[in-house]
Amino acid sequence: MKKKFSLWTVMLLVVALLLSACGGSGSGSEDASGDAGDGGSGKVKLEIFSWWTAGGEADALKALLKGFKEKYPNIDVVNAAVAGGAGSNAKAVLSTRMQGGDPPSTFQVHGGAELFQWVNAGKMSPLDELYKEKSWQDKFPQKVIDMNSKDGHVWGVPIDIHRGNVVFYNKAIFEKYGIEPPKTFDEFFAAAEKLKANGVTPLALGDKNVWPATMLFENVLLGTIGPENYAKLWTGELSFDSEGVRKAAERFKKMLDYVNEGHSSLAWQDATQLIIDGKAAMNVMGDWAEGYLVSKGWKPNEDFGWIESPGTTDDFMIINDSFGLPKGVEHPDAVKKFLGYLGTPEAQAAFNEIKGSIPANTETDMSGFNEYSQSAMKDFKAADEKGTLALSLAHGSAAPPGFLNQVNTAVNMFVTQKDVDSFLRSLKQASSQLQ
Repeated sequence: MKKKFSLWTVMLLVVALLLSACGGSGSGSEDASGDAGDGGSGKVKLEIFSWWTAGGEADALKALLKGFKEKYPNIDVVNAAVAGGAGSNAKAVLSTRMQGGDPPSTFQVHGGAELFQWVNAGKMSPLDELYKEKSWQDKFPQKVIDMNSKDGHVWGVPIDIHRGNVVFYNKAIFEKYGIEPPKTFDEFFAAAEKLKANGVTPLALGDKNVWPATMLFENVLLGTIGPENYAKLWTGELSFDSEGVRKAAERFKKMLDYVNEGHSSLAWQDATQLIIDGKAAMNVMGDWAEGYLVSKGWKPNEDFGWIESPGTTDDFMIINDSFGLPKGVEHPDAVKKFLGYLGTPEAQAAFNEIKGSIPANTETDMSGFNEYSQSAMKDFKAADEKGTLALSLAHGSAAPPGFLNQVNTAVNMFVTQKDVDSFLRSLKQASSQLQ
């Protein structure tokens, strides 16, 4: 009996040692092992939610997820991008899920008011410790950190910085008709008139989803009243029925005389495609259009040129995509690993080189970026130093969603009716939501 007991004891010890050895293999370097980070080395699944489905942006997301998968093979990633509506459909789905207590693991959101709506609703977890661990307070521009901060906490990790005040143009058309890229409104209208006289649509617009028209208006607004007064609109220091806003509305109305027919049935990428096809000369758009143009084989400064929208030479309309950590998600530590990865210079390079944006992490090596992105980075730094960075209304950074929805409705009506007085009354009425 004593001999039998000793044999069982030895067998148990062997099993215990084997289990101990197995457990030890998962406690080494997390980067090397790909540990999911939720207390074990088993696979977990993350749902990455966005609206990046068009050429350029879809490829950029794919590169980002590929790099993360290589670094963390034990974390399965589900690309939960929602197509259609250029973000409108995805935001509607996200709203339903967030309010229903079924958030994705993490989701794309614009820094500023769009992110803060979820913070105000108590739906997000702060990322202060992650920022501290990664020393991001010293690596992201302060303006971008501010766009992701509220009530003394940081809530989002920026993956990019887009510029929203760019005119992309077909160089062959401009050269054919001897037109210089317009810097002022007078130059723009002179160029547009010359193009129109030669049978070329001057300005491509695709406002099936209304935000491209709102974006065109905010560009005219910034170019007319300047960044200082533009910022005062969101704090109530400048009224929407002021003389400067009226002048911007009149210029916006004049611009609409030069857009393509059937614009209300086109998406933003359809409008950009008109430039590629030579059916229109210019397109006012964010620089995700640059990613689209490149994805179609066009080369910057060969096939297409770019210039700031009229009157905004020294300004930079900033649009920032971030990801946050919703409350109540499964595997929050694994989500933090994803957030930690997308803030790295290598992830930001892989993503932004394709997307057409510039990296938010200032330590990112820009040597692999093309001529357009190099110029955008230079302009961003200059505007940051001058204090001429401006938050985009159309993309949810400058003002709360309720106000933006009313502006979108007003713009949609204005594009059809072109009634300046009615437009200003609608803007003024909507501004009550800013107080």
